[in-house]
Amino acid sequence: MDGKHMQIGEVATRTELSLRTIRHYEETGLVVPSARSQGGFRLYTERDVERLMVVRRMKPLGFTLQQMRDLLDATDRLAAGEQPSDAERAALLERVRGYEQAAARRVDELRVQLARAEEFAGTLRALLEKAGPPQT
Repeated sequence: MDGKHMQIGEVATRTELSLRTIRHYEETGLVVPSARSQGGFRLYTERDVERLMVVRRMKPLGFTLQQMRDLLDATDRLAAGEQPSDAERAALLERVRGYEQAAARRVDELRVQLARAEEFAGTLRALLEKAGPPQT
């Protein structure tokens, strides 16, 4: 290899995704390896890793595979060498904007959940401190 391609194990380490998850994303068409080695091993580029990171970041926010695919399609088209028409570019940017707004809403919801969880953990700590050490 010339250093431009990575095997799936390295990609898994870099993205903190399991081999099984990466293969699943390939099967669903989210991220397809850029090449195969002569031995048939999947080979990925830095761009493939970036796509996997987008998927990894969307998953805990509750986005569906179809939404992930849609966002990747929009960003791919915006980044393509051939520039879309002004109308198409505006529509693509609006799609991306919609995902950004949905992500921001979900982050806000998660912050509320985290605050409640921290409050609950604090309540339990206070209860334990008040009860004193365990009886022996």
